[in-house]
Amino acid sequence: MGEGRPPKLKEIPAFVEYMDTGWDTPDRTPQVVPGAAEAAAAHRERLAAALPGRTIVLAAGEAPTRSNDTTYDFRPNSDFYWVTGCSIENAVVVLHGADATLYVPPPAYPGEPGFWTDARHGELWVGSAPGPEDWARALGIDVRPLSELSEDVTVDEELDRTLAELRMFKDPWEVGQLREAVDRTVEGFAAVVREIPAAVAGPGERWLQGTFDRYARAYGNGPGYASIVGSGAHAPTLHWVRCDGPVLPDALVLLDMGVEVRSHYTADVTRTFPASGRFSTAQRQVHDLVEKAHRAGMAAVAPGRRFSDFHHAAMEVIAHGLADWGLLPVSVDEALSDTGQHHRRYLVCGIGHHLGLDVHDCARASEDAYHGAVMAPDMVLTVEPGLYFHAHDRTVPPELRGIGARIEDDLLVVSDGAEVLSGALPQDSDGLEKWMARQGD
Repeated sequence: MGEGRPPKLKEIPAFVEYMDTGWDTPDRTPQVVPGAAEAAAAHRERLAAALPGRTIVLAAGEAPTRSNDTTYDFRPNSDFYWVTGCSIENAVVVLHGADATLYVPPPAYPGEPGFWTDARHGELWVGSAPGPEDWARALGIDVRPLSELSEDVTVDEELDRTLAELRMFKDPWEVGQLREAVDRTVEGFAAVVREIPAAVAGPGERWLQGTFDRYARAYGNGPGYASIVGSGAHAPTLHWVRCDGPVLPDALVLLDMGVEVRSHYTADVTRTFPASGRFSTAQRQVHDLVEKAHRAGMAAVAPGRRFSDFHHAAMEVIAHGLADWGLLPVSVDEALSDTGQHHRRYLVCGIGHHLGLDVHDCARASEDAYHGAVMAPDMVLTVEPGLYFHAHDRTVPPELRGIGARIEDDLLVVSDGAEVLSGALPQDSDGLEKWMARQGD
């Protein structure tokens, strides 16, 4: 037996020769979501029509480094997935009109040095790895080794904007994926609510965050964004993703969460629950005003309405409610004016956005095509008003300080209005209390 450090295996000829032999071929069928390849082909046709005569290059990207030699999970660029239907790290697609050529890094198979030495690409390390021929059969397009790619991959702002604006309109396959994402998210909310007593007993917010993230990982790719779990004074913090506090038994718990399914489409849903199962008087007061604003906002989602309409509808309700409580230093009209906006102290964020492959979908669209546009069938968007009374805000009466509430639903614009995809979750305080009780049963 040798002494000192172990020998380097790749420097031992006998071992290298032994590792090159004796391997069967595993099943290398690519994992492609049913319908994704067909949907991607239709998406390429739409893109070719929008940018005729253009050669378009899109890269999938690669997983960022977490630390040293470890990485985060890979998630493809959304535009790349929209036109290919596949998730391949470091791949590049070149489009000539609607014709696609996909360039992929070839995996390392038995007999190749990287098979057992390359921890990121070797099949012995990462598992069964489809090659170009396997991907070509699964996707119905030309697939070649990445080494044959000669085009430069460049940033094209016009392309980014065009893709964002095309992606605003979801086809039936995409709507189906979003329905699945929302349904899974509702199930994840139920799993989290059942764990509130356990979280109160000790592990706190991260127990609830971990519960949802585990569910999303089991039934999809994982959470579509960093799950927000805010209890008590953390609830008014808009992006409370640290989740390092306790779950207080008499406080509200704001949950903003979404499952990203295996096709990379994500839901984005928020509900605010009383940890005790019953809203206090002050908590119900805040939640009920948010609900009233939420319903006004959703009622303004319809074809032909401007995208900004639901924002203004919800804000008008919020401003009047705050005025009734004596929390506005000016009149409602002055607060709602472009030179006032005093009510936004308690709601500084936007209250809705497009939804799809990205949680804040189509963000690179032009202002005119996004906030300045009218809504149309096949758009999917969120409506999410809230009220956020920080514990250290001296303009708020003591009984309201530290209360934060948000209601967020995902809506599909249809010919005569909107369908609430997340409607399986109650929006009103009484309904939420009853829904919580059913989960406990």
